[in-house]
Amino acid sequence: MKRILLLIVVAASLIFTQDDFFQPSSSIGGYGELHYNRAQTGDDDATTTLDFHRFIIYYGYNWTENWSFKSEVELEHNFVADGQGELELEQAFVNYHSHRFGMQVGVILPSVGLINEYHEPPLFVSVERPDYSKYVIPTTWFGNGFSLYGSISGINWRVAILEDMDGENIGAGIRSGRGKGYKTTAYDFVKNFSLNYTEFPGLRVGGSYTIHNAPIDNNPDSTVSFGLSEFNLKYYAKNIYAVLEYGNISYENNPDDYTSSGGYYLDLGYNVAGLVGLEGKLMPWFRYSDYNSGNDDKGRHYTIQRFGLTYWPISNIAFKFDYGSHKKESDEASKTQINVGVGYNF
Repeated sequence: MKRILLLIVVAASLIFTQDDFFQPSSSIGGYGELHYNRAQTGDDDATTTLDFHRFIIYYGYNWTENWSFKSEVELEHNFVADGQGELELEQAFVNYHSHRFGMQVGVILPSVGLINEYHEPPLFVSVERPDYSKYVIPTTWFGNGFSLYGSISGINWRVAILEDMDGENIGAGIRSGRGKGYKTTAYDFVKNFSLNYTEFPGLRVGGSYTIHNAPIDNNPDSTVSFGLSEFNLKYYAKNIYAVLEYGNISYENNPDDYTSSGGYYLDLGYNVAGLVGLEGKLMPWFRYSDYNSGNDDKGRHYTIQRFGLTYWPISNIAFKFDYGSHKKESDEASKTQINVGVGYNF
């Protein structure tokens, strides 16, 4: 009798897949960040702002273990009126995932840099996102498209194809050329290829290459061509924190006659919570950044030095303070900045 019951159980496991026992479910998450900023250039009067910079809601639904839907809606600066503030659908895609590969179709993010896909405030140390992640990598970059992804021998790969960018608005960088999914064209498509390796404890190292011929005035015969190559590294283990990102963009037929732009930043920090008997993580850190959004134009060349202290009482909440200088090569005086903020995700 026991053998018969055992045979029945084995047969049932072969007949019924896991999906037969799967219960569809939904999930809600999000993140937000409040910033206080004080900036002063030379002897000029200081400017101060208090801004709830971002409020984001995630919604997801799992039809089966393999098929799901994921979305993200973002409100910036607390309201939208008279051209101020932003309300954007940053992600909304159908996702298929198996142990071999995955697929996304809808409003997606290309894999460029460390922060474009993973930009929740507790994941980076500074109050504001690094300038590099705005003026070199145009975070947050999203659009209509599809992607394939997977992993081979510990190497994660992804190929993403997205809508055209607006070539007329590409100049000192590509940020202003983003279409953000609004009635965009599809003559050439942005093509994004990325690899990263995460098998070594605490280390992520990777890079990507993105190419595109962006039409000017919706004319596929008149385009701005660019190639964006970038390298990124993040390490956090044994209380040591280090981040390095480097990127370069080359152009052809740039409306502002630039042939390249690029830069880098380096973060170094150390978690001292254990040394002072504090729960959570307490990290003093330092950042050095150098970027130029247009050739060797001194008016677009910036160097940034910043010191900060960030405290995570739990991994989902970060209290942040940083102070530093922001120097444009063409200006005699540098801008000093004090930033205080809190960020969370759930």
